Amino acid sequence: MSGKDKKLKVELKNYSHQAPVSEAKLPEGSVERMAPPQAPKLPPELEAKLKDIKDKLDKFKTKLLEKFEGYIVGIALLPPERPHPPKEGEQAAIEGGKSGEKKVEKNEKKEEKEEDKKINVLVLVDDSDSKKMTKDELYNKISTIVGEMAKETDARLNPQTVLLTDVWQSCFDGKSDLIRLIATGAPVHDLGMLGAIKIAEIHKTMVLQKFEKYIAAYVLMGSVPRGKATTVSDIDVWIIIDDTDVKKMTRAELKDKLRAIIASMALEAGDMTGIKNKLSCQVHILTDVWESLKEANPVVFTFLRDGVPFFDRGMFMPWKLMLKMGRIKPSKEAIDMFMNSGTQMIERVKFRLKDIGMEDLFYAVLTPSQAALMLYGIPPTTPRETPDKMREVFVKQEGLLEDEFVKILERTVAVHKDIEHGVKKELTGKEIDELLHDAEKYLKRIDRLFKQVEKKKEEESIVRLYEDVVTVIRDTLRLEGVEKVSEERLVELFEKELVHGGKVPTHHLRDLNEIVEAKKLFDKGKMTDTDLDKARKGSRELIQYLVEHMQRKRGRELERAKVRVKFGNKFGEVILMEKHAFIIHDLDAKEQQVSHAEILSNGSLGNLQESSFEELEKELAKAKFPPKVFIKEPVFERLKEIFGHDMEVLVTGY
Repeated sequence: MSGKDKKLKVELKNYSHQAPVSEAKLPEGSVERMAPPQAPKLPPELEAKLKDIKDKLDKFKTKLLEKFEGYIVGIALLPPERPHPPKEGEQAAIEGGKSGEKKVEKNEKKEEKEEDKKINVLVLVDDSDSKKMTKDELYNKISTIVGEMAKETDARLNPQTVLLTDVWQSCFDGKSDLIRLIATGAPVHDLGMLGAIKIAEIHKTMVLQKFEKYIAAYVLMGSVPRGKATTVSDIDVWIIIDDTDVKKMTRAELKDKLRAIIASMALEAGDMTGIKNKLSCQVHILTDVWESLKEANPVVFTFLRDGVPFFDRGMFMPWKLMLKMGRIKPSKEAIDMFMNSGTQMIERVKFRLKDIGMEDLFYAVLTPSQAALMLYGIPPTTPRETPDKMREVFVKQEGLLEDEFVKILERTVAVHKDIEHGVKKELTGKEIDELLHDAEKYLKRIDRLFKQVEKKKEEESIVRLYEDVVTVIRDTLRLEGVEKVSEERLVELFEKELVHGGKVPTHHLRDLNEIVEAKKLFDKGKMTDTDLDKARKGSRELIQYLVEHMQRKRGRELERAKVRVKFGNKFGEVILMEKHAFIIHDLDAKEQQVSHAEILSNGSLGNLQESSFEELEKELAKAKFPPKVFIKEPVFERLKEIFGHDMEVLVTGY
């Protein structure tokens, strides 16, 4: 295992346990100067000075943009220049004695005082589209005018005009002074270029500090080097990792691990700078890039042609120059592959066209049709059945849909079937256009059909709710001894017998009134969705309460119709109805035996016949409680025959 490989594994393993990159000590002039710790509150005189500088810069910016609109892509306030080192004579005086020291100190103070007065400003000019004059002519003209405008605005302004092509050329030459200068500035005006350079420079510094030995190149790509960056543009960078000396992990593992860490650094760089544009990092390994070059991959050719290296270990620029010289050419195999790819793409387009007709458009019209049928209350149909069912229900039965739309569905289903079974080999673009047009037309009509069906269901819903409520209330009142209940007296009897009788809470009377009112509004054609929702909610709660009330009451009455007996150590039960009695022979048996017998006129029980719990449940559902049954002596004699002479009747249950 090489030393380089071992160190990379340690770096990857320990990355999450180290201090954040923003806290690490970075090279002078990079991140430390760009992300200072939060400063204490400034004294009033310094705040006034900064406000004055801001006003001057805003005025200077306005003049520049009025004069050179379209050329000025960035204006930034630069930090004060550092004091110059002593000149040769001053250094000799320092070594010579105190008099020299005083002289140098005086000169330094004078120089610092003058430097403090300067307001250093960077003006970035986009000269990429300049055709009418040479770069030097453009620079001289603009820098002269910029200098004059600065003097007119404030004598302290010290502008430094920089051409964008010079920034990129410095990168091509392996120099980073201009990039670092831009990165240290505080933008006053920025079309996106200053921010892109700043965040990329900081991110590059962070990446190199962590993985410098493995970074072959850090290259700015996309709209920024083309001079097309905006305030919302993504900032694209390619990072080439040298994988030629890594042996203890696969290339995929190396790329994935580094990509994750480098992406987290990109987020941190955004937080440090406050730049919201996405820094999009593409991590590639060197061997893959080399293979792509041999295969003439257009993406890699674009990478070499347009990319600007912020860092290069001697790989990127030689390739870029060789590309310009025409020395990087695709192999014969790559040429053949590109030639054949045309035919392959055409075939893929044809297949995709068929796929659209066979799948996408087919399901686009089929599934909403099935949904409409389900909304109506019909279970999901098969694709073949769907057109016929749509015609039967919505065209003929309900009259809600025109037959022309069912024909669109039929045609789409037929095309899908023909392609699926190989009857139709391909679809033309014209056929696709027609199918697409019909599908859009069909979906608009189905959307309207949904609204029609929903309205119809709502109308049926309020009628059904009202009828259900009336039925349940009548059943409840019947249990209370009120046999006949007209709709006109429904609310009156509900209030009198159930609410005032303490059997139903008062708020259910309000529920009933809302349901009755909603039915009246529906009959007049004035019911709203709000009225329907209130009626639905109230009806559910009212019906549930009344059903539970009836179940409790019937349960209590049923208990009065039961005779429980004990024979030996077993228990049985006799349920006496008006004309029949059901006998459960052993309540604790795993397979319980149920019989029924007729209640004779003398009160005794007739012959036993085999029965079941299902039959018992049906009889209980039909029975009227309380049943008018009188227990006479012959019943006890018959029960002794069934359960034995030692039978005991349980009065209070068991």
